[in-house]
This record gives sequence, structure tokens and C-alpha cells, in this order.
Amino acid sequence: MKRFALLLIAAIAMLTGAARAELVIDIAYLGQKPAKTKALSNLEPPPKDGGLQGARLAIKDNNTTGRFLKQKFNLAEKVVRKTKDAAPAFQALYDKGLRTFVLNVSAAALDQIRKLPSAEESLLFNAGALDNRFRNSDCSRSMLHTLPSRAMLADALTQYLVKKRWKNWFMIVGPEAKDQLAASALKRAAKRFGAKIVAEKTWDGAKDVRRTAQAEVPLLTQGVDYDVLVVADEDGLFGEYLMYRTWKPQIVAGTQGLFATGWFWTIEQWGAAQLQRRFKRLAKRRMTDKDYAAWAAVRSIGEAATRIKSASHDELSKFIRSDAFQLAAFKGRKLSYRGWNGQLRQPIAVTAARSLVSYSPQEGFLHQHTDLNTLGFDRPESTCK
Repeated sequence: MKRFALLLIAAIAMLTGAARAELVIDIAYLGQKPAKTKALSNLEPPPKDGGLQGARLAIKDNNTTGRFLKQKFNLAEKVVRKTKDAAPAFQALYDKGLRTFVLNVSAAALDQIRKLPSAEESLLFNAGALDNRFRNSDCSRSMLHTLPSRAMLADALTQYLVKKRWKNWFMIVGPEAKDQLAASALKRAAKRFGAKIVAEKTWDGAKDVRRTAQAEVPLLTQGVDYDVLVVADEDGLFGEYLMYRTWKPQIVAGTQGLFATGWFWTIEQWGAAQLQRRFKRLAKRRMTDKDYAAWAAVRSIGEAATRIKSASHDELSKFIRSDAFQLAAFKGRKLSYRGWNGQLRQPIAVTAARSLVSYSPQEGFLHQHTDLNTLGFDRPESTCK
């Protein structure tokens, strides 16, 4: 009897130990509140919790599957206001033992973080910076990118415009540095796919376009023969006021009008409507591209942990970068990461304000491996080492 009791106690201990043998994956979300812009149109300001709610939804999704696999996903959240606070906040999270990070911060903040020795020893997901340089000259072997680059967005839009044979562009560029980056991406795409910029002007930003648009925009856009008015105005200083006011009845595309984006509320195919509804129940608002980028980052970690049953950031990084990794992400195709610069390959929506127009890559734009590599920097074009 005594021996039976001891065996029973041992069995209970083994069962209890097995129940406790839960794989715990800790993920840090580091965000930055959006800076106030000089946008003249303030009808829909960016959400203060943009990105964060996407990460929260993905944690719920990870744990839905994790319960059956004895995996537990935790999210440590930190949001800073100023760029100078981002690197210290990252280091503080690192010092607490976090090694897997979703970063929704400005390009300047991302620059400071990626130069930290601790960043090189972590797995980083860029879910907030569009800048091409982070996928090229300033790339990092510890960083992956779930937010599309400006090059990907410009290529996606250009493929559609070229397919429609709207190849002659009149470009208007805003006064901000980021507008110049957007314009450069559009110029690269035009050269790549056979469009032509027939004229270019700079918006001086001197007038309140809300009051003067009816008079100023026709004067700005007359005297040029073009198919599309292409605008580079990332902060929305004037772009919304170009539509329906041009000298000729031409469409507007770029950062306003017809635009390319990683995610938008008009996307409903391939189960996306279900994701949109779940997000709206959680966040009480629509899902943005940065919410989706943060969601995709956390889901990538969850998918990898499910496959390799490991919480090690080194092992997760190695698997996510491998050809074996695939992410089902409501875009009609399994997504994967480019081995040369860590960018998530993904279809890009080409949409208007209230209607999804198309998805890129467009049919007919071919690639020897996958047409998703026609968006952004392909391996031969990348300077990332």
C-alpha cells in the first residue's frame, strides 16, 4: 500500500509538472505617439494607439492557438512621446530580459535603437518606419520589416497605373523631407516600369489651401498634358485639395486620391472582413496599416513558435528568415520574409478612400521566383549586407 501511495504521488507530480511545462514567449511592443503635423485637413487624425491595438489582437490570436500547444504569449507594452526617449525605453525592456521587439517608432528613433549593442542581440520587427534605407544602406541583420517600404508602395501603385496605360505623370511634391522620400520612390518606380514624369512642381506651403484651392489648384495644374496628377504629400498638407479642382479632369494618385497601402478598411477579401470586425470590437476603430504591421509581426512570432516550439529569439529569427516559414495573413497568399533585407513579402492594396480598386503585384509583372519580389527592392537591387 505504501509503495502504491508513493507511485500515485509520483504520478501526480509528473502530471502537475507536465501541466506546468508551458512554453512562455515574451514580446515587447515599443511605440511612439504620432507627432503633431501641420496638416490642414484634420478630419481624421492618426489614432494615438495606432500599432498597439494590432499587437494586442495578435497576442489574443497567438494565445487562442497556444492554449492547445501549452504556449503562452505575453506582451510588454511601452509607448514614448519623444524620439529621444525611444532608445532608453528599448534598453530598459532589454534589461528586463526581453529579446523580441515590435517597434512602431519614427525613423529617427529606429536609427537610435538599431545602433545599440543590445539591438544586435535581439529580434526586431520594424512596424513603423517606411524608409527604404532600413532595407538597404542602413539595414540590420537583427531586424525584420512588416510595414511595406516606400519603394513597395510606389511600385504597387505604379504597376496599376502602367497597366491602365496612364503613363504620363504630372508630379507635385510637398515641402517636407518625407515628401522628397516619397517622390524619390515614385520616380524610381516610374523608371522601373515605364512611366514618364512630364512635369514636376513643388507645393510651397505658403497658403491655406482650404480657402484658396479653387483658385490656386487650377493655376498650378494648367498648361501640362498628362494622364495622372501624382502627389507626394505624406502629412496631408494639401493633397486632399487637389482632387476635383485641377485644370483638366484628371485623376489624382500617390499619397492622396488613389493610393497604395499595406492595409486599409476597404480590404475584405480572403477572410479580411473577419479580421476587420475582430479588430473593431477590440479597438473601437478601424484597423490601420501600422496596426496590421504590428499584428503581422506578433503573428510571425506566434507562427514560428508554433512550428519550432521554441522561445529563443535566435531560433525564432533563424526560422522566420528561412524558406520553411509562411504566414497566413488575410492577403490571399502565404507571406514570407526576404532573406537579403528582412522585408515581409506581401500584396499591396491599391485603394481609394471608400473602395478597394486593385491588388499589386499586377498580372503580367513577372519574376523568376515570385511576383511579390516585383514590389520593393529585389536581391540584385539591394545594398543590404
